[in-house]
Amino acid sequence: MTAMPDSNRPRHGAPDSEKVNGASLFAGAALMLSGPLSILMGAAGIAQDTLLAVSSHYAYRFDLTTWGVIHLVIGVGLVVAGLAVLLDKSWGRGAGVAAAGISLITQFMFVPYYPAWAIPMMALDLMIVFALTRLQIGAGDSH
Repeated sequence: MTAMPDSNRPRHGAPDSEKVNGASLFAGAALMLSGPLSILMGAAGIAQDTLLAVSSHYAYRFDLTTWGVIHLVIGVGLVVAGLAVLLDKSWGRGAGVAAAGISLITQFMFVPYYPAWAIPMMALDLMIVFALTRLQIGAGDSH
């Protein structure tokens, strides 16, 4: 009888040694990408960069400094949530879904100011929400 190599041996009763699986790794990395990008957009808004267009007939019209502060705060929230997901904290997934969801809504409201930025960021935030909610649903089905 040949012995099974260690990598192929079934682990009975042992907790999952790989804490961060593919979906949470993607979500954490994407949060860590979305956060600093939002922080950079916030800095551009606070500096009143000419890159951003000011629309006069828009329902969600704020001063560029206000938009900058909003993006800065959301960016910090995304980074904190990304670190929590990557460190497998129990509150990380919920915080990540909340932060990415708020960022998604904010980016939607920001489309008239800079659509070339807001639309890809909305797509990234949507993928983060999808990855974290799929992870949440599948988390209890591992056994």
